[in-house]
Amino acid sequence: MDLGYINARVRGMHSRLLGQKDFDVLMIQKDIPSLASELEKTPYKDEIQEASVLYPGLKGIETALRMNLVHTCQKILSLVEGSDAEPLVLIILARWDIHNIKTVLRGKHVHVAPEEIEGALIPAGTLGEPLLREMIKQPDVRGVVDLLATWEVPYARPLTQCFDEYASSRELSVLEYALDRFHYEYAHSLLEGNKEDHEVMRKLLQLEIDSLNLKNALRMNRDKVDTGVAEGYFLPGGEHIPLEKFSALVSAGRIDEIAENLEGTPFAFLAPLVPEAMRTGKFSVLEKELDKYLTKKGSGVFRSDPLGGAVVIGYLWKKQNEVVNIRIIARCKDARISDAELEEELRHV
Repeated sequence: MDLGYINARVRGMHSRLLGQKDFDVLMIQKDIPSLASELEKTPYKDEIQEASVLYPGLKGIETALRMNLVHTCQKILSLVEGSDAEPLVLIILARWDIHNIKTVLRGKHVHVAPEEIEGALIPAGTLGEPLLREMIKQPDVRGVVDLLATWEVPYARPLTQCFDEYASSRELSVLEYALDRFHYEYAHSLLEGNKEDHEVMRKLLQLEIDSLNLKNALRMNRDKVDTGVAEGYFLPGGEHIPLEKFSALVSAGRIDEIAENLEGTPFAFLAPLVPEAMRTGKFSVLEKELDKYLTKKGSGVFRSDPLGGAVVIGYLWKKQNEVVNIRIIARCKDARISDAELEEELRHV
């Protein structure tokens, strides 16, 4: 299908995203019922009405948000099928597949109830709900890996290859690292040639990889992980955090060394936040700022070549960010968090 037509359709969908005024209205609602009523005046109306029949309160809103995101992703995927934009969309949607597999594996690893695992899934990727339901039914981590292999899901390959190491160490990070590495290798395999859209996606993937390596390096520094061990979890493919810098961040003995290693990278803005995060061991602030940065970069490509596939990429980033922000508002209202604190939690792009 012609990308000009696809982009025209996507721009129409983009025009229905919530604006700042819409968010201002949502933020001043006093509780969950009033928030749900206000959401019924938005494009989330159908899902809110459907979910509220099944679940009351916060769960109803979160279910509606999940439903809406799934519908949106399915619509986009059907729209780009057979076009030059299809590989780009498949890469974006694969992130949800990774999220869902990790969620199930984590749940099985610590013996979480199936209904709790199900509530955390977002079937917006290429793995359908029937498979996700079967994954939840498995008794343990091995059962999940075996099921994926039986259904010939590509993600089974890296999990099967490192399962013995997981069984021996009981470190779930072994499986999660294997999934991440496979995902980014698969993504890069879809981006062959010199197309401008592919270069845009490569840059975004490099930033994601750098971000993951940075998060892991800081945690490993905090936990005094041996550098040799840490390097086994380094994800190749980034641009600004090569192995040498990753190792330097892991082994840094002083906080100012960490800040020095961030100089000259796009992540230098984190330097003022590092001392408090390292002192308290709480990395949520760093992760939130990194997520904001990535979201801004991903959303920004919507304004790329109007006849290119990057328009679709940018829209999907914006849509995901919208859902995340509504979810933050709902959770803050449910927990009766102040408006000032709520404002701090939102991801503005």
